[in-house]
Amino acid sequence: MKYLNKVKSQTPESVELEFVLAGVGNRTQALIIDYLIWSSTLFLLLVIWAILFSQITWLQSDTARPWLMAIQILILFGVYIGYFIVFETLWRGQTPGKKYVKIRVVRDDGRNVGIQQSILRSLLRPIDDILFVGLLLILFTPQEKRLGDWVAGTISIQEGQAVAEREISLSLEASDLAAKLIETGRIAALTPDEFATIRKYLYRYPALSPSAKMQVSDRLAQQLISKIELPDRLPTRDSHLIIEAVFLAYQQQFRE
Repeated sequence: MKYLNKVKSQTPESVELEFVLAGVGNRTQALIIDYLIWSSTLFLLLVIWAILFSQITWLQSDTARPWLMAIQILILFGVYIGYFIVFETLWRGQTPGKKYVKIRVVRDDGRNVGIQQSILRSLLRPIDDILFVGLLLILFTPQEKRLGDWVAGTISIQEGQAVAEREISLSLEASDLAAKLIETGRIAALTPDEFATIRKYLYRYPALSPSAKMQVSDRLAQQLISKIELPDRLPTRDSHLIIEAVFLAYQQQFRE
């Protein structure tokens, strides 16, 4: 495992982000802090439970004993699972321990985790922790994911370490044309993979030779015009400008 392992994620808008993974050391430190808080909370609840048990005579009967054991197990499981679900959902992928060591859980595409991801991670935590499956997976997999991360589609990163690829430079005219394309073209016909192709073209465009720029932009523009059924009479014949406008139109129409 590298000292600073990095991973690239692609957002729904096909923007690549580079994250520095949290690493087993930071994650272990965060987990120790969380377990101290969790065990303290559980101890307090058990003390309250013991006080109630001593004050209510019915709870001391043989009939109530199986129910008491079941309730204790539910309390233990509920606090154990609920602790991580509540904090990771409300604190955008952080618990008190994670916040202290400045790491965070995010989805594979870089977005904040939701309650669904937090539940999946928490339900599989006992397997990861008790059987040491999580530690082995973190140590020997490139993305340092434990079992809960694989199922939930999440990664643990160092907070504030997301770095986007350099921004794409777009012309001012593309914005006006994009607004017209949203009204006249079938932007929804573009697939995410096709949008990613457009983005890669725009990203690499400055490095292309003049002849390559002309050939590639003309071919890609014609494909886009056919794909989204643009009208024959466009305000411009500039192939590169058309591609920029389609890129912006897609972003504006499908931005989350």
